[in-house]
Amino acid sequence: MAEQHWIEIASDGLRAAINPFGAELSSLKDGEGRELMTDADPAFWTGRAPLLFPIVGKLNGDAYRVDGKRYPLPQHGFARKQMFLLTEKLEDRARFLLTDNEATRAVYPFAFALEAAFVLQGATLVMTITVTNRGTTDMPASFGFHPAFAWPLPYGAPREAHRIEFAHDEPASLAAIIPGGTIGEERWPSPLEGRILKLADADFARDALVWDELVSQSLVYGPEQGAQLLVEFPDTPMLGIWTKPGARFLCIEPWHGIADPHGFTGEIWDKPGILRFAPGEARNFSMRVTLRT
Repeated sequence: MAEQHWIEIASDGLRAAINPFGAELSSLKDGEGRELMTDADPAFWTGRAPLLFPIVGKLNGDAYRVDGKRYPLPQHGFARKQMFLLTEKLEDRARFLLTDNEATRAVYPFAFALEAAFVLQGATLVMTITVTNRGTTDMPASFGFHPAFAWPLPYGAPREAHRIEFAHDEPASLAAIIPGGTIGEERWPSPLEGRILKLADADFARDALVWDELVSQSLVYGPEQGAQLLVEFPDTPMLGIWTKPGARFLCIEPWHGIADPHGFTGEIWDKPGILRFAPGEARNFSMRVTLRT
């Protein structure tokens, strides 16, 4: 989708552009026009900030089961490949909506609404995703954010100076993604030094770092001195951090859901991180990104 179709919003501190295809945050710039997100170099990854719905991660065999029937579904679901309807546009905000259609019902037989709201408040971007069950039966769903921020940030600090500092100690080991994309039985030891993850390509040689027993609901990304991003995620108890070695982006991915355990063949209700939405029930998932200079 060409850039001229992106929907632009602005505040006195930030400018953002959202692609209605996937309701994907595609650009986030500071007041001076410096890009805070990925360059989407096709040599590495052309994604920018896909919305992960109705699953997060990989399904065993790329399919799930509900009520004894098997449905194919690709990694991270289908929302990122759907055109959203623009339902609100003001100078500092925009709102998008996806509802079930013939294509989604073929792989996910549930009536849903997925609303994505983007609001700029000074130096903060607030993203609020609302998932609603529009049907008459219980609906299984997960949701995850997947924004790719510039690594390094555009303020002169070298790539190797960047780090992540969690709000709290994170003593738990990490879930291990194995070849094929599912979660293995092995656990990876925590790569943190105290609350600090010193970023290096070697951290991602195997795949994403996945915290499935997360304590923190916020973190700070950037060099120890200079401009940083404060990322807050109060509604998502899991976190993935990912890049491809050598790429100029770092994905910080708050999730409510995770890939299937290796060999999983149960019903989707038993999949880790799946939520059960009663008929008419809605749930919000929010993420705030603040530029601190």
